[in-house]
Amino acid sequence: MSSIFEQFKKIGIIPVVVLDDAKDAKALGEALCEGGLPCAEVTFRTAAAEEAIRIMSSEYPDMLVGAGTVLTTEQVDRAVAAGAKFIVSPGLNPKVVKYCQEKGIPITPGIQTPTEIEAALELGLNTVKFFPAEPAGGLKMIKAIAAPYVDVTFMPTGGISASNVREYLGYNRIVACGGSWMVKKDLIAAGEFGKIKEMVREAADIVKEIRG
Repeated sequence: MSSIFEQFKKIGIIPVVVLDDAKDAKALGEALCEGGLPCAEVTFRTAAAEEAIRIMSSEYPDMLVGAGTVLTTEQVDRAVAAGAKFIVSPGLNPKVVKYCQEKGIPITPGIQTPTEIEAALELGLNTVKFFPAEPAGGLKMIKAIAAPYVDVTFMPTGGISASNVREYLGYNRIVACGGSWMVKKDLIAAGEFGKIKEMVREAADIVKEIRG
């Protein structure tokens, strides 16, 4: 599992994707790979998510494709069967975490508080999602709750953009940031994959600028 988080760290910014139509998955995968962020957290908020994961995983086998907004063990099964290599959830559901662990699937559950960090540690996790990052206090809050838990690392998501991602990436306890600003739904719907690739490249350049 640690290899997944090493890949996350190398990529730096995980595009959080909401797809309403699976037909857009191939073109989006191409834009992400060619733009320099060969990764996607495809959220299970839409009916197209499962098929989108299947298409991206098969068309771009070297791409790191996972499922986000996973709330149930049934969704875990569907996501993994479609080719998801990792699972992300908005909160910490012990049942879902243990299920993923039993299947050897990396999972990053969402937390906001020290109590939730301790629940994650009890489950054997030391990388957690901090969500929603900006509304919950942003980097200042992460640094405050990270202090007592020296082995815990974070993947903040929510309200992160090109204007503030540098600050997050500069903190050594952050594995990667989740963001959707380069894969906005309106750009996908309009077929603006050239524009998406350009924005993905700009995001990838920020990672290189901060992390080398």
